[in-house]
Formats: sequence, C-alpha cells, structure tokens
Amino acid sequence: MAFDRGRLEEANSPSPLPDLNRNRLPTLFEVLSRRTHPPVDLFSFYIYMRDQQRSVDYLDFWLDVAQHMSLCRHYVRELRRSVLIGTPDLEKDGQSKRSSAALEAMGDLSSALAGPSMYASEKERDQNAQMSAYLRDQPAASNTPGGFNAEESPASSSDRRPRASTQLSSQHITDDSNSPAHAVAREDIRASAEKILYTFLLPGAEREITLPGSITTDITTAIEQDGRDDPEVFDVAKDYVFQAMERDAFPGFLRARALGNLIPPTIVARLIIGLIAMFGGFWTAFVLIFLNSDRLTRCWEIFPFTVGVYFLASYQYSLDPLIALAGYSEYTPFNFSRIREPYVRKLLVKRSIMVLAWTLLIDAGLCVLFILVPGKRL
Repeated sequence: MAFDRGRLEEANSPSPLPDLNRNRLPTLFEVLSRRTHPPVDLFSFYIYMRDQQRSVDYLDFWLDVAQHMSLCRHYVRELRRSVLIGTPDLEKDGQSKRSSAALEAMGDLSSALAGPSMYASEKERDQNAQMSAYLRDQPAASNTPGGFNAEESPASSSDRRPRASTQLSSQHITDDSNSPAHAVAREDIRASAEKILYTFLLPGAEREITLPGSITTDITTAIEQDGRDDPEVFDVAKDYVFQAMERDAFPGFLRARALGNLIPPTIVARLIIGLIAMFGGFWTAFVLIFLNSDRLTRCWEIFPFTVGVYFLASYQYSLDPLIALAGYSEYTPFNFSRIREPYVRKLLVKRSIMVLAWTLLIDAGLCVLFILVPGKRL
C-alpha cells in the first residue's frame, strides 16, 4: 500500500515543533504527534508498522480517528465564530439561542493534537466532552450557523439567516483535501465517521482491525442506530488501539530505529555475506598454511576476515557503524534518511564505536592467529 506523507500531516495539523532538547527516547504519543525527528518520526513508524509489524491498519485507524477529531474541532470552531460574529441576538429563536449558548460556553477550541484520553488535560477533556455533546444535540442536516434545520422552508429560515459573508461554505471535503484550511460541513463529519466504521470496524470490512466485540458493537450501534458522529464515539477504540501499539509495536520500533539503523532484509543479506566471507577467509587461511606460504602472502587473509567480521557484527547489532557515524539510517532497502533526533544520534554513535571496537578486536585476533601460525606443507 502506498504511503502518503500528506495524509499523516493532515491527521494532526498543525504540527508542533519537535523537542530538540529531549534527553531520552520519545514516547509513542510524541511520535504520533510528530514531535520527533527521523529516524523515530511518524513516517518511520508508519513504515515499521507496514513492513515489519504487518499491522499498519491499526495506525491508519488511529490517524483517521485523529483526523475525524480535527474535522469536528474545525467545524465547531468555525461555527462558533460565525454565530458570535454574524448572528444578531435579536434574530435568534429559542433553538438557536441554546445552540449559541452552548458554543459560547465551549470557549475557543484550540488546535490541540488528538491523542489518547490519558494524555489530555482537564481543560481539553472538558472541551471535547462539550463539543461531542453539542454535535449529538444538533441534527446531521443542520449545516448552518445557529442550529436551525436545513429542511425548513426558505421563507421561515431566511428571517434568521446570517449575513452571507459569515456563512460556512458547504464545500465537500475529500480524502485529498481534508484539512483545516478548508471549510467543513456537517455531512463531512458524518461521512468521516461512517468511513471509519465501514473501513476498519464492521466484520468483514476491507481493513478490519481486531477489537473486543463490545467496543465494535457499541460503536456500530452509536453510528448506525443512534446517528452519532461526534468524536466520543471512537474514544474507547482509540485508547485501546493506542495501548496495543504502545505495548506490542512501539518497543520493537525503538529497538529497530533508535538502537540500530538497518532493516530486516538488509540484516539478513549481511548475515549471508558475512558467512560467505568468513568461509572464504578460513578456506584461504588453511590453504596458505598447508602450502607453507610466507607470512607476507598470508596477510591477504585480512580482507575476507575483515569483511566477514564486519558484516556479522552488523547482523548481530542490526547496525552498520560506518553508516551510523556518517549520520544515516535505512528505512527501506537502500534508501537512507539523515538522523536528526539528537538523542538517537548520540546512542547510535556510542553503539557504532562499540561495534567497531569489537570488530577490530576479533578481526585482529583471527588475522594474527592465522598469519603467525607455523605453516606445514602437506
């Protein structure tokens, strides 16, 4: 499946500045929030989930739910702005007054990143709860500021219609344009909720993820029967998926990307090359010994032994020390990205020096042994 960088950027916009002073490995939430640099950024985690964990559907579900939250926040924020600015108090009926009061009480919704419940501040939780309650109370057809029904006759609604300059556009949001830069209509929120349900949650869905049956049933009932599309519908599933990724996938991701700089196909290739080189080194060494060759000629053994030990050490530690010291990490076969996370860079430099030291020590021992051992012609 093709990876779309733009899709990840839209899911949690706007992007916060990465923490360059973090003297530790990042958390999963920091990675999902795009607060990290390569090789432990969201793009690298997506590649890891796709190519190594084979469970990228869980990450895609998380990103779609985060995008759904962003759509809801943008819709309510723009609705609140249009109501406060464009709707005179004297023109509000009872329903629109209640709607306006709910929007005013909600306060100015920030563009905070959508994350699991345990990471949300008390203020953010309160605002999310108020936003979900507001969306549940408003009918799906209510796309105009003030909350009056779109099915009203033109005559009855024209008396309460805000000025045209303050109305929200009902431009349809497609997968390629889901961004806070575009106006969001209520049907876009409904379509987003249904897309998540039909893509990831229903039995037999195209990219069905494994969740407890009670969670799937509750979400299905809420969307299909209760007509809900507010963000709280997915809260339990979102937290469950986050905890599953944090427990099952993220530790392996940190081991692979923060303690190494190679991917499994390359690691296996290095094992094969290393074993072949070591076989060639031992074969050459014994041939030269039994031919009673001089020690200068035996110095050629250094090359196969060096290559063999180096590649086997790279296999053992999942790390190419020379590439790491140059500041690069592999994310797909023969494609490298520069290491920009400062703490990870320090870790890889230390491990690279250690691997090089062991490589030189073992290589020197083998070469000295087979070069200095007395020869005997058979």
